[in-house]
Amino acid sequence: MAEKPPFHIVLIEPEIPPNTGNIARLCGATGTVLHLVGKLGFSTDDRYLKRAGLDYWSEVEIHYWDDLAALQHAYPEGRFIYTSKKAAKTHVEAAFKEGDFIVFGKETVGLPEELIEANRENTVRIPIFGKVRSLNLSTSAGIVLYEALRQTGRLEGC
Repeated sequence: MAEKPPFHIVLIEPEIPPNTGNIARLCGATGTVLHLVGKLGFSTDDRYLKRAGLDYWSEVEIHYWDDLAALQHAYPEGRFIYTSKKAAKTHVEAAFKEGDFIVFGKETVGLPEELIEANRENTVRIPIFGKVRSLNLSTSAGIVLYEALRQTGRLEGC
């Protein structure tokens, strides 16, 4: 029997192929499932996407969804953690549980404001210091995922 995946990364309408490729590689390295939601800003055959994922693309469990509602319907017991620079709680203050779905928005605009407003208690941010407005999507995914893995003991003994 296959081991239950520790987490799920959800990308809503990702726009930049290397970001998605890097996140796919991150998912492959951690046994995390990748969910691509909505209209993608590129083809998954894109050579840049595959280059960023290197030879690991085939090692990643990837699911495609028309919209977030379809994904949530398929996992009715799933807990969705949303990311936004507007969240009050940081990713370190969150209490991650194995199996959580960690949701990231488009590189250019993030997640829809109404989604964040409706899910304030399950929305986290990464602290940013200085004049930089935001972090790269693949960097953000790595930061939040590894904190979730740390909190759930998945990094012990690695």
